[in-house]
Amino acid sequence: MARPTNALIVDDEPHVRIFVKMLLKQQGIETTWEAGDGVQALAMVAQHNPELVMLDINLPMMSGIEVLSCLTEERKGLPVIMVSSQSSIGTVLECIRLGAVAFILKHSPKAEALKSLGEALDALGAVPDEADDAES
Repeated sequence: MARPTNALIVDDEPHVRIFVKMLLKQQGIETTWEAGDGVQALAMVAQHNPELVMLDINLPMMSGIEVLSCLTEERKGLPVIMVSSQSSIGTVLECIRLGAVAFILKHSPKAEALKSLGEALDALGAVPDEADDAES
């Protein structure tokens, strides 16, 4: 899979969406869409078909865990990076079990969050597409 060029940011806090958008921009992802709740997130995925979803856990209407579960079932291969203030090992493991490719803590210092995001995006870029596998 190529490194994503666009992303959907899902968080109910506008200042967090701005922060995540800035992190993505520093990683070369200029095109972003935003959703403030889980229901809107699923609608935005259907409308825009993003290459990456940055997803909070605590959302109105539908939790980020529920959104992640839906995306994993309906959009196999769509990378989801969790961005949350919840850092319990149980929460992190549940997100990974459901298919999240990375977990970034909201309250991390900017440099640390940027480094974590960069590593996650680099890992995505290193994973071959299924189409690439078929050509081999």
